[in-house]
Amino acid sequence: MTISTIKPRRGRPPKAAAKSHDARAELIRSGLEHLTEIGFTASGLDKILKKVGVPKGSFYFYFSSKEAFGHAVLNSYANYFAKKLDSCLLDTAYSPLQRICNFVEDAKQGIAKHQFKRGCLVGNLGQEVDVLPESFRPVLVAIFESWQARIANCLHEAQLVGELSADADCAGIAEFFWVGWEGAVSRSRLERSTRPLDRYLELFTQGLPK
Repeated sequence: MTISTIKPRRGRPPKAAAKSHDARAELIRSGLEHLTEIGFTASGLDKILKKVGVPKGSFYFYFSSKEAFGHAVLNSYANYFAKKLDSCLLDTAYSPLQRICNFVEDAKQGIAKHQFKRGCLVGNLGQEVDVLPESFRPVLVAIFESWQARIANCLHEAQLVGELSADADCAGIAEFFWVGWEGAVSRSRLERSTRPLDRYLELFTQGLPK
């Protein structure tokens, strides 16, 4: 997933190219922490800038606006999550359905590691979409569709090895997986427990047409 943004033209320039690259990456990393915990609209720039040590006047050298910054953070997260998905769903050492289970297990470890404070950035922004700049809507839809395609491909492989009925609607099941998954992640954060994720996986796998 690649997001095109207009190059910023204002703001205090950095002293060195390497420092500029590092500061931009750190801003995105800090932004990711804040956006996954408290969302886009509630995330002020001051805390993000203070953590990285970038003066507010220099922010606009790296990003033309908060909207452009949000897209950069979203793009970084989408790329990271796509790699995480692929590492699980393309691992042929396991059966196709077990790969989906492995993804859930990996996600459980991640959310517990951050003490249930961080959710799915794409899901979080999806809940805020009515108050976000309209430019986010098509990007979020495209990201969800790319995730669905990955699950659908894995389910198709499950059909080929007899784990899933040949008549199963892989695309529809994949869409259902992500709709339910985002709710399970939200409930997991609420309860501060991985129980909702375990329960969701249990019911999802039980409902698959065999």
